[in-house]
Amino acid sequence: MENTQLLGYIGALVVGLVLGLIGGGGSILTVPLLVYLLGYNPVVATAYSLFVVGASSMVGTYQKHKKGLVDFKTGFAFSFPSFMAVYLSRRYLVPSIPDTIISFGNYSLTKDMAIMVFFAIIMLLASISMIKKRKESEQNSTKQPYYKTFIQGMIIGTITGLVGAGGGFLYVPALVFWANIPMKKAVGTSLIIVTINSLIGFLGDVQTLDIEWIFLLSFTLIAVIGIVLGVFFSKFITGEKLKKSFGVFTLLIAIYIIYKEIN
Repeated sequence: MENTQLLGYIGALVVGLVLGLIGGGGSILTVPLLVYLLGYNPVVATAYSLFVVGASSMVGTYQKHKKGLVDFKTGFAFSFPSFMAVYLSRRYLVPSIPDTIISFGNYSLTKDMAIMVFFAIIMLLASISMIKKRKESEQNSTKQPYYKTFIQGMIIGTITGLVGAGGGFLYVPALVFWANIPMKKAVGTSLIIVTINSLIGFLGDVQTLDIEWIFLLSFTLIAVIGIVLGVFFSKFITGEKLKKSFGVFTLLIAIYIIYKEIN
């Protein structure tokens, strides 16, 4: 068990490194790490992931803000509907999902299995987002009406709540194409949304789960150290190539999760 926990902490450092290097992808590693290596059930793992990603993104927001790459006004506009959806998802939706969702013959679709498969599907979308090269010239010339931002925030927030992901890979394209924000600033702005969403979503879990605070804070601290190192190393590594490589890695993990859960 001690060796497994040591590997878990090494994994936390890797999570931070990835966040520091490419500005996202923390939950993509955190949830499988907690479920398959450390043995947590998916509900607890997604809750812990929200805290780790939220705390880590807070550090990232500060770093981006120092470089003038955070649009707080737009970030808060997206955050309001999102954090409501995340909180309600974690507080009421996730606990209300039955342990066995559906059974046919000898096969049963359990709550844990459904969460992990849905998480894998989100990972597939994330991998495509990271592998595909975006062009800033594809941005819209005008900002969209706020009611559309509100609806988008609610949808992304609900997804975030269900899978324990920060949702950065969903918010970045939303900010680029719908809010008309340049790519670099969209990445920084997405971090403030992810921070608010994740930490408020985690508050919903505090009321329904027993949290192992010593482990969670230790894991998060190591991830934050990883972020600091990642930001330092990002000066020497091309972000675009790294993101594509991580996208391929994410794709492979998603396929592994689906295979493991279905078999």
